[in-house]
Amino acid sequence: MKRIILLTAACLTMTVAAQKSGGISNKMLNEIQKEQQPTTADRALMNAIAGNAIDNLAKNHDNDAAIDTHFSIETRSQSITDQKSSGRCWMFSGMNVLRGDFNLRTDSLQVSFSQAYLFFWDQLEKANLMLQGCIDTGDKPIDDVRVQFFFRSPIGDGGTFCGVADLADKYGLVPAEVMPESFSTDNTSKARALIASKLREYGLQLREMVQKGKKPAAMEKAKTRMLSQIYHMLQYTIGCPPEKFTYAFKNTKGKTVGEPREYTPLSFYQEMVGKPLNGSFIMVMNDPRRPYYQTFEVEYDRHTYDGHNWKYVNLPMDDIEQMAIDALRAGHKLYSSYDVGKMLDRKRGYADTENFDYGSLFGTNFPMTKAERISTFDSGSTHAMTLCAVDLDKKGKAVKWKVENSWGADWGQKGCLIMTDRWLREYMFRLVVPNEFVPEKVMNAYQQAPTMVMPEDPLFLPDED
Repeated sequence: MKRIILLTAACLTMTVAAQKSGGISNKMLNEIQKEQQPTTADRALMNAIAGNAIDNLAKNHDNDAAIDTHFSIETRSQSITDQKSSGRCWMFSGMNVLRGDFNLRTDSLQVSFSQAYLFFWDQLEKANLMLQGCIDTGDKPIDDVRVQFFFRSPIGDGGTFCGVADLADKYGLVPAEVMPESFSTDNTSKARALIASKLREYGLQLREMVQKGKKPAAMEKAKTRMLSQIYHMLQYTIGCPPEKFTYAFKNTKGKTVGEPREYTPLSFYQEMVGKPLNGSFIMVMNDPRRPYYQTFEVEYDRHTYDGHNWKYVNLPMDDIEQMAIDALRAGHKLYSSYDVGKMLDRKRGYADTENFDYGSLFGTNFPMTKAERISTFDSGSTHAMTLCAVDLDKKGKAVKWKVENSWGADWGQKGCLIMTDRWLREYMFRLVVPNEFVPEKVMNAYQQAPTMVMPEDPLFLPDED
């Protein structure tokens, strides 16, 4: 008798659940299945798609002609870097820009900067940003959106050019030979996970101190002790950053030029860059969701607690392209970022909106605009590369562009990526422009009081990596 009652109750529960609005009802499922009337061609496609990579089947062979590698404006070539299994594209691209600017000042010398050195300070500064953030928000509940921001991703590889500027201005630079890559800089995931776990533990301790009313001096002392442990872990995984070193420059043929000199990281930075980076550039963005010629700032999108939030002026692509053309014509390489995975032919190192025809393959279309893709997390800035060339038509309009990538010299077009102008307009987001190439109208817009944007905005997650 008890078993019958239980079965009846279960059936009633299932009936109620089935009647709840919003689920897939039997009627809805029947209607969906009626639409599925596979033809012989459909069955062939099912078999093909099930056993092959989608990109191979959707590849548009009408767009598979030889790539035109001529560019009417091209900066001096330099060695291609490889970020390997790390998310440091922003740093590699930023240092490519600095190397390019150095090459503009000398015809004979070459230099490569140590990503490992700046990455050490980046990770320590991000650890401090997280811990201080836990102190600043210690009186808020653990499920507060800002508290969760710090605990969700305590430390990461990603960033923007603002990080290069803040870190280099504060800690300087060293040559690649002075502090080479380690296994954990080339493969960051394990060390990052362990340090993140430690930071979450420390963050809880600091929150408890805040809630118990501990004095700021006591929390500062505790945070210093915690950062000492993080520093220890970074030394083991990345290496010890040098306080001074001896270095002799080499020419483009690899021959040593002049006598070795002693440098500190800051004195080397001053000689290589010649001026503070902060204040020498602006960052521009194409975000069609927001008004153009207005300035925005992203809260907590920075690498150092006492550094600069990412600030940008939102512009139409025509304005962004013209500044890029002017800077490239003067020989400057430019930090830029993209949604690089979209419509990318990886084998050829070629990005074009017509590379793949996914719509025909699946009998549909993908009509969202750039603004709609951003708003729905379908597209965003995922990878930074160094803009180095543009090809113009007879009217001075861009036809195609080239960037130096950081995926090794054997990738794509000898380590570079060629992109059509129509692809760039859809999937480019950020560009860093030296002040001398910024028109007065744009500079005036950049200098206005910014609108604060939260880091949860679709366009700022994730950072470039």
